[in-house]
Amino acid sequence: MYALTVRDHVMIAHSFNSETFGPAQRLHGATYVIDVEFRRAALDADNLVVDIGAASERLKAVLEPLGYRNLDDLPEFAGENTTTEFLARHIFDRMAGAIEAGELGEGAKELASMKVTLHESHIAWASYEGAL
Repeated sequence: MYALTVRDHVMIAHSFNSETFGPAQRLHGATYVIDVEFRRAALDADNLVVDIGAASERLKAVLEPLGYRNLDDLPEFAGENTTTEFLARHIFDRMAGAIEAGELGEGAKELASMKVTLHESHIAWASYEGAL
């Protein structure tokens, strides 16, 4: 299986709605480093997994509505605990939609799977991966 990963980052604010989270129930900030790994069994006609430039641009566009925002104020996240795991799935779904829409090129429609990892710090991260 071939793989290609692009990386970006986003700064957000949020809080959590459960005693499970202790002091993180209060409003706090996070800077996530996001890796999106694309996988396929065979390279395309240009010997690519996916175009790095297109993948990087799309990831930046997916992250833009989250950047420098309090996620608690965004209607799409109303009532949700926007945990690292939750956000990994959110980004996965947006990237998968872009692939399906052809925004990463027609060759990207042949991708087998994708993995989105959010690095919360140098010692903690969460991922979501799935077939495409």
